[in-house]
Amino acid sequence: MIQSMTGFGKVTAELPSKKVTIEIKALNSKQLDLSARIPAVYKEMEMQIRSQLLRSLERGKIELTISLEYIGKDTPTHINQTAVENYYAQIKEISEKLNIPVPTDWFQTLLRLPDTIKSEAGQVDEVEWKEVEKAIENAVSQLHDFRKQEGAMLEALFCQKIENISNLLKEIEKYEGERIEKIKARIMDNLEKVVATDYDKNRFEQEMIYYIEKLDVNEEKSRLDNHLKYFISTMQSGSSQGKKLGFIVQEIGREINTLGSKSNHVIMQQIVVRMKDELEQIKEQVLNVL
Repeated sequence: MIQSMTGFGKVTAELPSKKVTIEIKALNSKQLDLSARIPAVYKEMEMQIRSQLLRSLERGKIELTISLEYIGKDTPTHINQTAVENYYAQIKEISEKLNIPVPTDWFQTLLRLPDTIKSEAGQVDEVEWKEVEKAIENAVSQLHDFRKQEGAMLEALFCQKIENISNLLKEIEKYEGERIEKIKARIMDNLEKVVATDYDKNRFEQEMIYYIEKLDVNEEKSRLDNHLKYFISTMQSGSSQGKKLGFIVQEIGREINTLGSKSNHVIMQQIVVRMKDELEQIKEQVLNVL
């Protein structure tokens, strides 16, 4: 069963003095592209977190966000009173010297200045880290579940579109005999108009056969049918088939294009256009497959 590359997982771990929220988003990408926003208190664990995600997630643009909410008075963030006092004195002095009005909201002004708010990273004990690690694993599990659900919808869409192309391929057979007869009749008609004398009918028959063979589409039909079946079997053979399915789609497109260029028949060309429309919808969505 295929999986989508897009997904989302969110888990909150309740700790004695804080709440830790883990969010993981996954979007389309040819490779694994991982970005992480991690609070200072867990920075020393960043490589371990990245290794954990690299083992679990194969491809996609992955965004990890870990956010903290401290409970009660136990918070590592505090106001640097000394810095605030120094800023206050300097601003008052400059105001008097340059005759500039002082701020109407001192706190809003002062607390925006550098170093007025300090955060202490603190130490992470083993019990806390185990809870955070478990929350990350649960968020990854949610993301996998999301990818599977999206993958099931993609699989249903692909099956429908491949079946539509297969049915259109069968429609082409109705017009092949008619197409050959029309081509023969058109060539004979044109020949009678331009040739005033007798011609070598045996040689003409040989040339006609050669020309008709060049317009034969049996090989293209057979290859296209095989590619359609191969797409379905590949899709159902396991996960992480996105790149392979993309290559098969390219081969399907080549055979459809060749059918269109060799068909030389209005209705057959219209059928080919409908095939291309179905294939284009597959192309758009196959980029989402893991």
